Amino acid sequence: MSFVSPDLIRQRFSKAMSDMYRDEVPLYGALMNLVEQTNAQALANDPSLAEHLSSTGELQRLDMERHGAIRVGTASELAMLGRLFAVMGMQPVGYYDLTPAGVPVHSTAFRAVHEKSLQISPFRVFTSLLRLELIENSELRTFAESVLARRKIFTPGALELIDLAERQGGLTQPEADDFVLQALETFRWHHSATVTADQYRQLSAQHRLIADVVAFKGPHINHLTPRTLDIDVVQAQMPLHGITPKAVVEGPPRRRCPILLRQTSFKALDEPVAFTDQPQSQGSHSARFGEIEQRGAALTPNGRALYDQLLNAARDALGGFPNEANAERYNALMAEHFAQFPDDHQSLRRQALAYFRYFVTPAGLAAKGALEPNVSLERLLEQGYLRAEPLVYEDFLPVSAAGIFQSNLGDAAQSHYAGQSNRQAFETALGRPAIDELGLYAETQKRSLEECLLALGAQQASHE
Repeated sequence: MSFVSPDLIRQRFSKAMSDMYRDEVPLYGALMNLVEQTNAQALANDPSLAEHLSSTGELQRLDMERHGAIRVGTASELAMLGRLFAVMGMQPVGYYDLTPAGVPVHSTAFRAVHEKSLQISPFRVFTSLLRLELIENSELRTFAESVLARRKIFTPGALELIDLAERQGGLTQPEADDFVLQALETFRWHHSATVTADQYRQLSAQHRLIADVVAFKGPHINHLTPRTLDIDVVQAQMPLHGITPKAVVEGPPRRRCPILLRQTSFKALDEPVAFTDQPQSQGSHSARFGEIEQRGAALTPNGRALYDQLLNAARDALGGFPNEANAERYNALMAEHFAQFPDDHQSLRRQALAYFRYFVTPAGLAAKGALEPNVSLERLLEQGYLRAEPLVYEDFLPVSAAGIFQSNLGDAAQSHYAGQSNRQAFETALGRPAIDELGLYAETQKRSLEECLLALGAQQASHE
């Protein structure tokens, strides 16, 4: 039997999801157009950036770069989503606890884990599980559990195809086509709620995100995020396109050498909803929004420690959550504190603050077989036989994710769940441990160096 590559199924699904979301949320189309214009201008203004992206394969994946986000309510929903994503070659990477920022969920990101798969389709889905145990009102908690226990978020066809893929080791082309259509239904928006208007208000009063997860037939995709090369330009241009951005860009400040992830979004849409006791009249619900991201270099454990230290220092100095009232001061504090973070690739590499991928140069290939024995990595780079390019950060940042959620839930929605992290419970629900993202970057870096040495006919290079 000839099976379709999971990478190609993921690529097809990502395109179908984008088309569906564009139909459901027209502002997403405007956002896509703005990002496309911004990226074209950035490439035209900086030929070296265009060359870098082209030589590393990043340019080819830029237009199809997306991440989505969904929220599920039960362990069984999360476990089945893991099986659904596995059909598309996506595995759970990282554990994110959002409770310190007042959001009663914990999360992982389903994505491809090998650099070659990521080149074909970098689609990723930030997936959050509602922490039902954090609902303080026991009666409301029991009600929420009963509502979630009754719903079925996967079509029978999707469940059959997931079982089939697991039994036979993949899907044929017709099966893969059907799988994409069936899987898409899990993420579709439903205007009909599964609760009464009063029950919705009670859930929302506990936390608006709880109402978003519990009160609907399924985990509608709540945003789909394109990747831009200059998020500050997009942030400034959004109002000119009729889009109101959140007050501050989440993540590190603007730098010559971008690191990790920067994100911005527009406010959640107010969408009509029919409740079970008011099928003819229209209530409303706001959850789905638009988001844009700019990705930079993946940081090593040392780099992440420095990033967290500087971020925490800036936020401590601010004395609260960033918002419209303190946005200017927050941006100034971030720039001030992050002046301590090296802002050139050579320093990032030599100080082991970021992960890099290595490439053989034409000069290196010309020198194949004539290299000095036990040549060091630094020597190969100095001689121009290798070049180093930072690895793109493929994952997320818990503080940033919480900031995006909060900006769309409203400042009044902030709650306190201090000391409530529970990775073990999340992974039990998932049915497997989440993969350590830093380990994946280290493996990619090691693999790229080994491939370069093989191409050069060199022995193992030392890192000195």
